[in-house]
Amino acid sequence: MSPVRPLRRRSLLTGALSLGAALTALGAAPGRSWAAEGVPVSGCDVWGARPPKSPVKVLAARPQKIIVHHTATANTVQYGQDRAFALARAMQTYQMDTEGWIDTGQHFTISRGAFVTEGRHESLAALDSGARMVEAAHCTGQNTVAIGIENEGTYISEEPRPEQYARLVDLCVRICLQYGLRPYQIYGHRDFNNTQCPGDRLYALLPQLRADVAARTGGDPTAPAWPVLRVGDANERVRVLQCLLVQRGAAITPDGSFGPATDGAVRAFQQQIGAGVDGIAGNQTWNQLCAPVGEGAGGEAVRAVQSRLSGLGFATTADGVFGPGTAERTREFQESRGLPRDGVVDALTWSRLLS
Repeated sequence: MSPVRPLRRRSLLTGALSLGAALTALGAAPGRSWAAEGVPVSGCDVWGARPPKSPVKVLAARPQKIIVHHTATANTVQYGQDRAFALARAMQTYQMDTEGWIDTGQHFTISRGAFVTEGRHESLAALDSGARMVEAAHCTGQNTVAIGIENEGTYISEEPRPEQYARLVDLCVRICLQYGLRPYQIYGHRDFNNTQCPGDRLYALLPQLRADVAARTGGDPTAPAWPVLRVGDANERVRVLQCLLVQRGAAITPDGSFGPATDGAVRAFQQQIGAGVDGIAGNQTWNQLCAPVGEGAGGEAVRAVQSRLSGLGFATTADGVFGPGTAERTREFQESRGLPRDGVVDALTWSRLLS
């Protein structure tokens, strides 16, 4: 998996894109563009991408979420397609030559002029299949499970242009419909890594983005909400946290007490995933820990699900094996909380188990 340096990536890219040579307009080029569910997307061959340094990895699995980014570049008033293509080339040059990645890090980019370009090679073909995704390099800890969408500009104190935001809605709708994602599975980069991305103003628009996508795809746009746990806490939520950390390799005992050993395990995990390292289990820590589990899964994460189900009145044997009985109890719990009754413990179901 290609490494991501969240803060550094966002600052140096601005300098890379200031190079006049990188932003020269692209002339006519052979290739294809896709009009995906009303969203025109220019493929890598259209905007003049370099070949990747090594073959990209196409995973035989659907993504679990969408992650929204901003490029942290100037909020240009150049809105033409030539600018979008120059941006795509400059981003690829920076990420391959400075960061050392094999190709562009994200799957798609939306320019200030609302033009959409393919990022990493094969992303469009994978989307078109509806059953595969390309391993990317846009968010530490999420590159094999999340589609990354870059939005040209810096949105700390300014919002995206209405045309750009509308195109973001269109693209998210297309991705959700193609992969069977739900609106609440749309996140911002800062939900996982220690970064300002996608900027305060764009991040504040994410609830509206989820609602706008839900209006066209159906489903609940309410994002997961997580408890905040720290040293001194002692309850079943701490036990779930400890089980999830053990699932990720921590050598601690799930005893429900947040002591020094758990604090150390949280900090080590936060360091590993590029989150803020403070020993407090909050938004970034839970979002990274709570991977979906369903029938056929096993281990401490499943044991945590079973324990919480039993504690909430859905009696389940805590054997660490997600069999038909656990799946049925999960469906009953989901129905009781107004969640999709699919028997899969995704982020929203995890959050309700912890509420």
